Amino acid sequence: MIQGLRTIVYYVGDLEAAKEWYKKVFNIEPYFDEPYYVGYNVGGYELGLNPNDDGYSNGNHSITYWGINDIQKTFAHFEELEVEIHEAPKNVGGPIWVGSIFDPFGNVIGLIENPEFTLK
Repeated sequence: MIQGLRTIVYYVGDLEAAKEWYKKVFNIEPYFDEPYYVGYNVGGYELGLNPNDDGYSNGNHSITYWGINDIQKTFAHFEELEVEIHEAPKNVGGPIWVGSIFDPFGNVIGLIENPEFTLK
């Protein structure tokens, strides 16, 4: 049975540039750092960077949403860093807000503020 989100891997092509970008934007350091894969722990979930983007093209066929506490504050931070916005924050019902950004490698990163969702 599916147990829930564990890992999202972004295929980035330029691993060094990707590491710098994610370090700056997410304010995190990798816990695993090898030439073939870099892994970050983001709130107990794995964000992986894979430099081998052969066979992948830019696109947004799906979006994985990462939980955040304050979407307005987060997007203000992204604006300061001149991060390209994919979808500006919008309310999708009740207290739940979603938005998304592009990384420099064409990946869409979804962000969700959902105070009704808690981890067990």
